[in-house]
Amino acid sequence: MDFLLPAPDNAVHRQYLGLSTDKPFSLGQIKAQVVIVEIFSMYCPVCQREAENINAVFRLIQSRPGLKDKVKLIGIGAGNSAYEVEFFREKYSIEFPLFSDTDFSIHKKIGEVRTPHFFCLSLDGNNGFSVFYSGTEAIETPEAFLQTLLKDSGIKTAP
Repeated sequence: MDFLLPAPDNAVHRQYLGLSTDKPFSLGQIKAQVVIVEIFSMYCPVCQREAENINAVFRLIQSRPGLKDKVKLIGIGAGNSAYEVEFFREKYSIEFPLFSDTDFSIHKKIGEVRTPHFFCLSLDGNNGFSVFYSGTEAIETPEAFLQTLLKDSGIKTAP
């Protein structure tokens, strides 16, 4: 699961990810202990329905001071152009960084998973990571989903 993403044009998103440059970056360069990666498609009806839940997961992370610097969330639009990703972002009010994968190259590298699919990575601080969660399923509740990921990641946080 080694690939580069373009640095976001949006300075707020670059800051959120802890990127100090506008050059392409790898997932291991994100300044966090855990990165949640959602593979989505703007044409996927389940992704559209799940947008509210994943937004809620993002808000939960951001609302917890002990968590917001440890856990980051990004989305990758499988087969989606930059225009389609931006349309999805605007329609569903997505606040976290989204990236296009127009030619499915990332999608192929990660095993051509169905959408929405979530990968959770534990970063090692040396630009490396390990995958501790991979799943294609609906989010029952944002809080339960986040708690499962936190438990699996080993991150200790105050409630």
